Amino acid sequence: MFNKTILITFLSLFMTIVTVNSQAADPLTITKQKTIDVPPSTLWALLGDFNGFNRWHPAVIGSELISGDGQSNGSKRILTLGDGAEIKETLLDYNSSNMSYTYKITESPLPISDYVSTIKVEKNAKGTSTVTWTANFNSAGAEDAKAVEIMSGVYDGGLNALDNLY
Repeated sequence: MFNKTILITFLSLFMTIVTVNSQAADPLTITKQKTIDVPPSTLWALLGDFNGFNRWHPAVIGSELISGDGQSNGSKRILTLGDGAEIKETLLDYNSSNMSYTYKITESPLPISDYVSTIKVEKNAKGTSTVTWTANFNSAGAEDAKAVEIMSGVYDGGLNALDNLY
């Protein structure tokens, strides 16, 4: 027969562990925008190609569509970085009329997890475009601030490269 005090202590400790583990931290968020001096249709022709990341992001040297057509939910791509590392991604939502798509990273060497991102192109009054790139993710293997710094660098590098293309 269990001692009541031991049983109550055990249950109390168990409930504390369950409560702590069930309190997930809020995801980290990054939103970056860049105004590009080209019409939205021109910018979307480049950005809207789910398999064309290597055509505009300087860190990506290759992109391979491994399933789907790049416009259907569930399409998958593998991005190859300059050092040979790979990032595997899945398309979650593609909306050409809204000039946006949402994707998630399923495997990556980056210090992140649960990464979901949206790229969107919008028309400005003067015929220019604004690209908005946003993400929600958790840090993995790095402090939150470091994960945000790394991902901000990825976003800034891509958006600055887009600006330099036009």
